[in-house]
Amino acid sequence: MPAEAHTGTAYVPGFGNHVATEAVAGALPIGRNSPQHVPFGLYAEQLSGTAFTAPRAENRRSWLYRLRPAAQHPAFVRSAAAPRLRSGPFAEVAPSPNRMRWDPLPWPDAATDWLCGLVTYGGNGSPDAQAGVGIHLYAATTDMTRAFFSADGELLIVPQEGRLSIATELGRMDIAPLQVALIPRGVRFRIALPDGRARGYVLENYGALFRLPDLGPIGANGLANPRDFETPVAWFEDVDAPCTVVQKFQGALWETTLDHSPFDVVAWHGNLAPCRYDLTRFNTINTVSFDHPDPSIFTVLTSPSDTPGTANCDFVIFPPRWMVAEGTFRPPWFHRNVMSEFMGLVTGAYDAKQGGFSPGGASLHNQMNGHGPDRASYDKAVAAELAPHRIEDTMAFMFETRHVVAPTRWATETPTMQLDYDEVWSGFGKAELPR
Repeated sequence: MPAEAHTGTAYVPGFGNHVATEAVAGALPIGRNSPQHVPFGLYAEQLSGTAFTAPRAENRRSWLYRLRPAAQHPAFVRSAAAPRLRSGPFAEVAPSPNRMRWDPLPWPDAATDWLCGLVTYGGNGSPDAQAGVGIHLYAATTDMTRAFFSADGELLIVPQEGRLSIATELGRMDIAPLQVALIPRGVRFRIALPDGRARGYVLENYGALFRLPDLGPIGANGLANPRDFETPVAWFEDVDAPCTVVQKFQGALWETTLDHSPFDVVAWHGNLAPCRYDLTRFNTINTVSFDHPDPSIFTVLTSPSDTPGTANCDFVIFPPRWMVAEGTFRPPWFHRNVMSEFMGLVTGAYDAKQGGFSPGGASLHNQMNGHGPDRASYDKAVAAELAPHRIEDTMAFMFETRHVVAPTRWATETPTMQLDYDEVWSGFGKAELPR
């Protein structure tokens, strides 16, 4: 076989579809998953993302046909590959009711790959409980030469600056700012930086797999359409050279060295696979009469919990859109929420914050603590002439979770934390009642 049998980057459409793909004609068994004699002597391996007995509609698994069994590796040893990567339970510092905001993550001085560039800001739950999330940011300046996977949760990658070229066991994806990638738990991958450096956000989901939200009264269409998600086709490397594989397991990093490339899956079929999504294809739903609807209308993906309608985590975006509400305060209103909100900004400005919230920055508003527009945004909104207005050049997003987000010690001590964030709500005068 050639050293690299599939060099292009191609995709098939659909979210959670059952895909069958092969990089070499005839490599995919037909009619059975684990024949006695797999074509070309390949090894059959099932990758399960849910329990075997999960309901059919929720069961996610793929069959991989590879040059060597994934089980063929030396023992893992502890690794220091990502010194600022943390995991639940988050107990370094006490959870805080205070609102927090950070400037963008600075670029590292030394050459830093995507894995080493990960910095954990906080999270909740824990991998062993299979509930909660870890929230990370990254700033990287060089390509990965090692492979990585998380045994703790699936990874939602949100680039803010710089493209990512992601090689996974099941195919290759290219993503840029305004796109996202979703990599299942356990899938090994490697990231290269076509632009020389990259920065962005990562949500590590310990809970139920992300899925498209139910639409309810919205109907059959709208929000993120399933066909706009793209799954890469099979490719592989036939490389007999040492490769380090790092895994995140129960919050700790472990590594081993193979004598070959881990990306040796020649064919696969199933419905558990990486995918990418272009956020500009999101079909935004909004009011055409009055009042500001709940931000749940902006949900791209949801990880449900055991409480119906209450998410382990929602991925919510605030894209360009028309604002036409009559007699209405149009920015997000002041609110206190049972859910906790971690926000990021990919590009432009957020309509509820006139300043201080920069692309690459982040904010945290934990449950039941008041937040909303800053004074400048409020004054502008109440004085605005309510003609139809389009919000352009923006893409903010939110990781919204039912659990309190506990920050890491790094997040509370970093110089990028804005210690004056509370002041954005100062200066609001007292309402005047008739006497």
